[in-house]
Amino acid sequence: MKSKEQLKSTLRRINNSGYRAYKDLRGVYHLWQFTLYFDTIQGDPFATASRLRIRLPQDVAGFPEETYKNKNREVALRDFITRAFYRSCSRHSRQRGSGKSGLIMIARPGQEVLERSSVLINSEFLEVRFQLGLPANGRRINASVAEEMLFKDLPSIVKESLLYKNLNRDALYRHIETAEDADHIRENLKALGLVAFVADGSLLPRASGVDPRPLSSGIPFKSPPSLAVEITTPNSGKIRGMGIPEGVTLIVGGGFHGKSTLLDAIKLGIYNHIPGDGRELVVSRKDTVMIRAEDGRRVEKVDISPFINNLPFGKSTVSFCTENASGSTSQAANIIEALEAGAGLLLIDEDTSATNFMIRDHRMQELISKDQEPITPFIDKVRQLYTDLGVSSIIVIGGSGDYFDVADHVICMKQYQAEDCTGRAREIAQKYIKERKTEGGSSFGRIKKRIPLKESFDPSRGRREVKVSPKGLYSIQFGRELIELGAVEQLVSEAQTNAIGDAIVYAMRYMDGKRTLEEVVSLVVSEIQRKGLDLLSAFPRGDYALFRSFELAAAINRLRTVRVAQKDAQ
Repeated sequence: MKSKEQLKSTLRRINNSGYRAYKDLRGVYHLWQFTLYFDTIQGDPFATASRLRIRLPQDVAGFPEETYKNKNREVALRDFITRAFYRSCSRHSRQRGSGKSGLIMIARPGQEVLERSSVLINSEFLEVRFQLGLPANGRRINASVAEEMLFKDLPSIVKESLLYKNLNRDALYRHIETAEDADHIRENLKALGLVAFVADGSLLPRASGVDPRPLSSGIPFKSPPSLAVEITTPNSGKIRGMGIPEGVTLIVGGGFHGKSTLLDAIKLGIYNHIPGDGRELVVSRKDTVMIRAEDGRRVEKVDISPFINNLPFGKSTVSFCTENASGSTSQAANIIEALEAGAGLLLIDEDTSATNFMIRDHRMQELISKDQEPITPFIDKVRQLYTDLGVSSIIVIGGSGDYFDVADHVICMKQYQAEDCTGRAREIAQKYIKERKTEGGSSFGRIKKRIPLKESFDPSRGRREVKVSPKGLYSIQFGRELIELGAVEQLVSEAQTNAIGDAIVYAMRYMDGKRTLEEVVSLVVSEIQRKGLDLLSAFPRGDYALFRSFELAAAINRLRTVRVAQKDAQ
């Protein structure tokens, strides 16, 4: 380990040299009360910023063991420290020269509490991973600014954000305990026969379509008495709210009354949320998957026959392929792929669905006979999903009362308040005799597993054997191919997208021509949960966040070169 003086000496020696001379900084240094690691050093002021780590012994950091005594608390604490470090960087970091010169950055956190690689903590040390733009004038090293960043700014950031004694302890414990309570509720949903829970007092509306913070003038949520449940939490005692039971649940109501807002909150209930978000105790099962139509996506050998069959000219749908799926075929494929990956709750909003996939009314059945219509609408399969496969559904529907016939529960949203309209919906269903005929047979059908073929994955580009990088939240450059993830609505952080891109490369080691896609992604996610996100990279990275097997499978399914074999064909 090198000393502070050696670091200063190196900086002064390379001052005003060509930028690549910064490579001389590689090594480990002892500064103030922490250790500084230079893991990667950028070759140009306009390139990806250098990756550094700070490590403090716990006798300096001072975090009590109770703040990370279990996995739930540890994840929340790491998230809290990331946010504190991010805020401190924002105060001290500024552009000082060309390109990224002078910037000190850490993965930007959002409203969700995620398991991140940006912070590690245990009884021995606290480690923070971040990026630093080594300063330059043009492409010449500016050592005086580098000294200011390393010997003034960094120690200030450390003191402000990484020492327990200097943090807001009430806010820290509130952050940890809120996440722990949400985790506790989520872990107990199945035992309670619920798929989701919305606590009374939750604030569901967001500030805007591009601002995920709560709407300050929003109306607090209150459960209908008939759906109200109480759950005892470790830190907040009994919490009352709306429990959504297993089965088929409809969310109905007039336009702009909060139907989609409620569904969006449930969609993101797979994550914990920061205190003040308004959705801290809106919780859904971990196997919840949002489904939508996705015109133009590629589909590779998916058995969509439960929904689409009897195509013209005898084209089979038990191993359906297309380079440009329609709305209905893409939605069918998205459902089957989610089921293949193990989904237990499907969320569907009619606003983002293909109309002909959701419903075919009596008059259309009279005009176009079933032998001329390949599509079996979702209304005729949603009950079978539950009775045959145990998969529940929550559906936002405003345009078809025919769904009353297949629903277990109907929640009506009126001015952002929920009412239980199940009884009234059943009365209406009985009053008006069902005219449409049920289509699609008496059972849902089999879910055929698929085996990804390793040779169809090529992450190389040019001279690089692996060239994988995110392009924003919803796309990944994988070699020469761009994976589009705009329809994968439960991604919330670019750090997840970073990790998914590298996880696809990692997953290739498990593709042996025998393992199914579900088995491959489950092995990857399980190994990450045991060993940490670091296994995805050759060097420590702070810009990863944990994802689920569903998002990894969705990314693989959207790689346009991917080829699979159906397991039944083996």
